Amino acid sequence: MAFVALITGASSGIGEAAARRLAREPDARLVLVARRHERLQALADELGGATVIAVDLTDADAPARVLAIVEREHGALHLLVNNAGAAWRGRFADSGWANLERHMRLNFEAPVRLTEALLPLLRKTASATNAGASPRISISIVNVASTAARVSRPNSGAYSASKFALAGWSDALYGEERPHGVHVGLVLPGFVKTEGFPAAELIARARTRWLVSSPELVAQAIVDAGPGGKAERYVPRYYALAAGLRILAPALVRRATRGGGLSTATRPGS
Repeated sequence: MAFVALITGASSGIGEAAARRLAREPDARLVLVARRHERLQALADELGGATVIAVDLTDADAPARVLAIVEREHGALHLLVNNAGAAWRGRFADSGWANLERHMRLNFEAPVRLTEALLPLLRKTASATNAGASPRISISIVNVASTAARVSRPNSGAYSASKFALAGWSDALYGEERPHGVHVGLVLPGFVKTEGFPAAELIARARTRWLVSSPELVAQAIVDAGPGGKAERYVPRYYALAAGLRILAPALVRRATRGGGLSTATRPGS
C-alpha cells in the first residue's frame, strides 16, 4: 500500500532531509512543496520521482492548489509535514508589528491554512486505512516548531511568537483529531545547521559547537513524531531541559538568555 507524505519547505535543510528520510519508507510516494521549482525537481529526480509543487504557501490560493494536485495525483495523504518557515531577527522597538506579522504569516498562518485544506483528505485516508481493523493511529500531521516555541530570546521575539502559536495549536489539534484517526506530533529543534541558518558563530567556538544539530537528526524526529506516534520530540533531546527550566525557574532562564546574540537568519527551505 502506498504511503503518501507531503513535506513543505522541501527544497533545502530540514525539509530536504525529511524527504530523503521518508523516501526510505516502504512504498513511499512523496509530495515536495516549496517555492524553488528547480531545487524540488532536482531532489525528486535524485529520489527516483516525486510530485513537485512549487508554490508560496503564504499566497491566498496556495492551500487549494496543493490539495487539488494531491487529490489528482494520489487521492490519499498519510503524512503532512508542516516544515516551511523562516526567522528575521530584530528587536520589537526597531522592527515592530511588520516583522511580527511576516513571521505569523509564514510560520503559523501558512501551516494552519494548509492543514485546514488537507484535513478532510487526511481524515478520509485514516477512515479507509482503519476500515475493518482495530483502531490505530497511522495517519499523521507533524508540525516543525522550534525550541524557541518554549524559550524565547531577545531579538527573536517575533519568531518565538509564531512558534509558540504553532505549538499551542498543535496540542489542541492533537486532542481534536485523535478520534478521527489522525495523530498530531510536534518537533522542536534547537540550533540546526541549514542553508538559512549556517550557525557559523556557534560552530566556530568549541564551547558552543555542541549546541548545533543536523537536519538528518530532525528528519528522524519527524518520523518519530509522525508515523512513530510520539507526542513531541526535541532535537537534540537535551534541549527539553531548557523548556523544563522555563517552567521551573523562569527568572534563571531569562537571565541566561537576555544577551540574545547570533546573526540574522534568512528564509530557509521555501
